[in-house]
Amino acid sequence: MMIKLNDVYPLYLNNKAAQPNSDLVVTDKFTGEVAFRTALATPDVIDAAIAGAARAAEPMAEMASYERQAVLDHCVKRFRERFDELAWALCVEAGKPLADAEGEVTRLIDTFRIAAEEATRNYGEIQPLDISPRAKGYIGMWKRVPIGPCSFISPFNFPLNLAAHKIAPAIAVGCPFVMKPASLTPLGAIIMGEVLAETDLPAGAFSILPASRDGAYLFTTDERLKLLSFTGSPDVGWALKSRAGKKKVVLELGGNAAVVVDKDADLDHALARVIFGGYYQSGQSCIHVQRVIVHADIYDAFRDRLTAMVKNLVQGDPKDRTTFIGPMISVKEASRLKGWVDDAVAAGATLLAGGGCEGAMLEATLLEDCGRETALYREEAFGPAVILSKFTQWAEALAEVNDSKFGLQAGLFTRDLHKVMKAWDKLEVGGIVVNDVSSYRVDNMPYGGVKDSGLGREGVRFAMEDMTEIRNLVIRRED
Repeated sequence: MMIKLNDVYPLYLNNKAAQPNSDLVVTDKFTGEVAFRTALATPDVIDAAIAGAARAAEPMAEMASYERQAVLDHCVKRFRERFDELAWALCVEAGKPLADAEGEVTRLIDTFRIAAEEATRNYGEIQPLDISPRAKGYIGMWKRVPIGPCSFISPFNFPLNLAAHKIAPAIAVGCPFVMKPASLTPLGAIIMGEVLAETDLPAGAFSILPASRDGAYLFTTDERLKLLSFTGSPDVGWALKSRAGKKKVVLELGGNAAVVVDKDADLDHALARVIFGGYYQSGQSCIHVQRVIVHADIYDAFRDRLTAMVKNLVQGDPKDRTTFIGPMISVKEASRLKGWVDDAVAAGATLLAGGGCEGAMLEATLLEDCGRETALYREEAFGPAVILSKFTQWAEALAEVNDSKFGLQAGLFTRDLHKVMKAWDKLEVGGIVVNDVSSYRVDNMPYGGVKDSGLGREGVRFAMEDMTEIRNLVIRRED
């Protein structure tokens, strides 16, 4: 498969394509060559987009649920028709191996399909108020109404699906929005804008605006925006929250996910899933398996088999279907993680596989005995590096999972239901996946973390709750 991409792409301002410039250069992440250029939004363009979203708030809120559903259904149809183009764009701009790229397009379609279903399920509730004599004869009810114009900032690692987890719920509830896609990977969001422009959404309902970080302050500070939803690094996310003013803030931030493999686990299954969770799309996922905590009784066998599997992973051009490990997003990021690996080895860790780096290509890397004071243990690797350790007691394993400033998701391989329930009580994470890795996600489930991993939950229905407010109604019956 090879798809010809355009040389230049527009931004989308108030539902329409605009080409004020072609200043943003986007590279092919494997070759390093220029792949295409896009328009770059300046502060005056961003201001115009926010003004348009403010004007669109009322007509968006007045859309019937079946009308919002029809917009989302149109997107599902068009994304299916443009499946290969979307996957190829991911392969080029993100360096994502084709199998991973196609998987993300499938999830993009799933997310919009779920949103289309949920668009007609924005329920409220009748509430009895007669809890004391003074409330006799009163009845209450509440409904959810759109919060208003939303600001979305999405990251480079899932340019389609993480943008979809903001855009699709906003349309489902009737919120206009402005979106800043990652400058390294803007094309997926631009194609979504092209598809949305084919619909009858009210003028100003959406703007897709590639922008420099310095020029994007209005996405955070402008008081016309009622919600900021950011997915990205913890340092940036918490800094944005501090400047967001009165608006609601949802943050999907970093992780340092651990997986526990107990002695009763199905080793073949656990090994296959750890390989996937640790190294798919070069580990550039916030729920990437970074730490694997294995029971001492099976540790040696697990380590030896995993080491052999890691050494056999195919690394190279993401456009080749045999490739499993493609490039990291940039030479800078690969060099940063390579330095962490080297520092861990210098501090006493044992390198079992990988460790080499050429340009943006960091080999699939596996270590054991990594010191807990090292950056590789404490920080978010966000790349193809995995640490092994061993445990003897379940409580010890749970404590090691919690030994992190992050708390996004964790994986458990065990057949003991009592241990699962203990982990559900004790683990300081947003989600626990049993008999699979931390990297597993279905797009309708509540997804998000605690501690430095963020605030709030995504997953279509849960994002819709954040994008709405409760409006109460109390009626006194005359009799």
